[in-house]
Amino acid sequence: MRRKASLVLLAFAVFFAALSPLLRWYAFPRLAKIPAGQYQDMVLEARNATLLDYGTMKAKKVSKVTIVQTLKGDVEAAQRIGKAAGRDVVVWDGLSYVQGPDGKMVSEIPERYIFDAHSQAPVHATGEMVDGDPVRRTGIEFKWPFLTQKRDYEYFDAQTRTTNPIHYKGTRDFRGVKVYYFEQTVPWTKVAFPKTMPVKGITPESVAKTGTTRWYTTVRRFWVEPVTGAPVYGEEIHKEELRGGTLLGGRDKVTAFAGHVKMREDYIRHTVALVKSNRTLVLTMTSYLPWGFLVLGTLLLALSLWLEARGRRPADPAHAESAAPEPVSA
Repeated sequence: MRRKASLVLLAFAVFFAALSPLLRWYAFPRLAKIPAGQYQDMVLEARNATLLDYGTMKAKKVSKVTIVQTLKGDVEAAQRIGKAAGRDVVVWDGLSYVQGPDGKMVSEIPERYIFDAHSQAPVHATGEMVDGDPVRRTGIEFKWPFLTQKRDYEYFDAQTRTTNPIHYKGTRDFRGVKVYYFEQTVPWTKVAFPKTMPVKGITPESVAKTGTTRWYTTVRRFWVEPVTGAPVYGEEIHKEELRGGTLLGGRDKVTAFAGHVKMREDYIRHTVALVKSNRTLVLTMTSYLPWGFLVLGTLLLALSLWLEARGRRPADPAHAESAAPEPVSA
């Protein structure tokens, strides 16, 4: 019985020991994915900001500028593109909608972002765009990869349509969550006017005829939970200027928008709670179960060897002597 039990335990030990790396290196990349149909929104605010009054073409201080960012997954497009690419992809239709303190639209910029469901690496396909302009992204946008590392990443900037390094600046604690802090500075760059302008009758083409150009710079900051790769908080020190041309009435430049953009408090609380929950799920696949299976396999192996050793132990000498048959005498 001991021999059979030790063999059964040995089989289970081998099973759990093999399951440990299989779960981490095979199952995790195939199970940990961004849902194709995910929808999320985020509200950011810049208080005491500077905003251009297009009626007077003068910059003025306003109490608040609100930016509403939405990301909506297109499941049908993801299935079509994923089939052609031979992997699971996510197609996010994003919209960044900026409104002034009176609720009126300042700008709106749509995006289509296509990326690998697990690695978050861009997947290039027809329809990839920013504000209607075709783009070919490199680097990440919106989200870091699962198991984010302490290093610099390439991050795509939708305003300039360029990719620049976003630098790892250290590990911090954000409301009880261990996070990696990243920062990117985009220098003053000439950028396109939004296709949808805040004043009726004014188009990017009509502004271009005046010789006026739009320039932009920002300092972008993210606090990223490294297990899920999800930012729990983000902010930007954002500046835009109009420069030159007859539209400014002889002035060299005028501020179009300047403000310290931060996530609204209720969205911070919601994001932190969501990330904590998802973090547990990812750790289950990458740490808790793999290490648990490995420890269990080791214990079962030790128990199997112990039973095998006991089964091979010789019988008690005293018992053996008493049980020995006596010689037969004639």
